[in-house]
This record gives sequence, structure tokens and C-alpha cells, in this order.
Amino acid sequence: MSESEKFAGINRRGIMIVLSSPSGAGKTTLSKRLLAADDNISMSVSVTTRTPRPGEIDGKDYRFVSLAEFEALRDNDDLLEWAEVFGNFYGTPRGPVEAALSQGRDVLFDIDWQGTQALTEKMRGDLVRIFILPPSAKALEQRLKTRAQDPAEVVAARMEKASAEISHWAEYDYVLVNDELELCDRALASIVHAERLTRHRRIGLSAFVRDLQADL
Repeated sequence: MSESEKFAGINRRGIMIVLSSPSGAGKTTLSKRLLAADDNISMSVSVTTRTPRPGEIDGKDYRFVSLAEFEALRDNDDLLEWAEVFGNFYGTPRGPVEAALSQGRDVLFDIDWQGTQALTEKMRGDLVRIFILPPSAKALEQRLKTRAQDPAEVVAARMEKASAEISHWAEYDYVLVNDELELCDRALASIVHAERLTRHRRIGLSAFVRDLQADL
């Protein structure tokens, strides 16, 4: 249990932590560190119509469904956001997210700006939107080259896409520059800690205050 969970024993509603960034800015590494450091945060598991890849586990990596099942979820408003990517459909199931939030558990989302916009329309009060920036274009290019050893044309395409993604930075609540991983990691943890303590999310606060006043 984290320190903010112990704070005066006051119940709170969970938060939806959205991390977005251009490829190569360090979002995946920061997500893994956050999940490893805090057992009250779980990764959102998307549903998808695509075929499982070798090593993927249903219910852990994705929830694999048929096209008919996906369409039923979408049409019944059981998806918080969805998109079609290269002929396959992906979406965020509403039920598991809302159940976690009501239990005071936090859910982490690794989605792009389009998915973030969709979540904002439906769950704005629960969202904490964080955008991760690289320290410079040169550093981003070097990370892409080092990470995947992709040919120059692939790196160039990703750099061009990065520019379009970064243009949405102002739609987020927080923007972190991932120059030094340890500093960025601590800043991310600080944001999560502070957001957990906001008044409107601490649903047990009214009862606590009433009891406190009654004893005065």
C-alpha cells in the first residue's frame, strides 16, 4: 500500500493515468517502472480482434475477441475508446476500469492522443493526462536508431510521426521532459501521489470531516 493510500485512512476513488509520447521518448520504460513501484496501479488490458502473437496471453496482454464480440461491446457503449489499426480493432473495456476506480485502484493507459481525447469525453474527472517529451529531436533520433536498429527511412518516418504527435502536447494536464530517467520517474510518481490526494477524489473525506466536527 502506498503512502497516499494510508493517509488518514480516508477512502478515495481511483485515477486513470494516461501516458502518451512519440515513439522513443521513454513512455514504455516509465510505465514499467511505475507499475513495478506501486502495486495499487494496474495496466489497462485492451480488447482486440487481431490474432494473438507468439507468447501473448489472453487477459494479460490483450483480451482477444471476435469481430462480432467487439462490435457488440462498441454498440452497447461498453468501450471507453476504440480504434481500427491496420484492419484490426482495439478498444478499452468500460467495466474493468470503472470497477477498479470504484475500489480505489488506479489504472494506467498507454495510448495516443486520439485515445486520450476519447477518454476525456467520457471520463474527464477521473483522468490524469501526462505527455512525455524527449529532451531534443537529436536525442529522439538517436534513441530510435539505438533501440531498434531500423533502417534510415523507418527512423525518418517515425521522426515525422513524432512531430505530429507532439503537436498535441497542450491537451495534457502534465508535460514531462524525459532527459534523465530517474528524475522523470520521480516526477511521474509525484504527480500520481498528488492527484490521489485531490479533494474530489477522496470520497471518504466528507464523512471524516463530519466525524471530526462532531468530536470538537
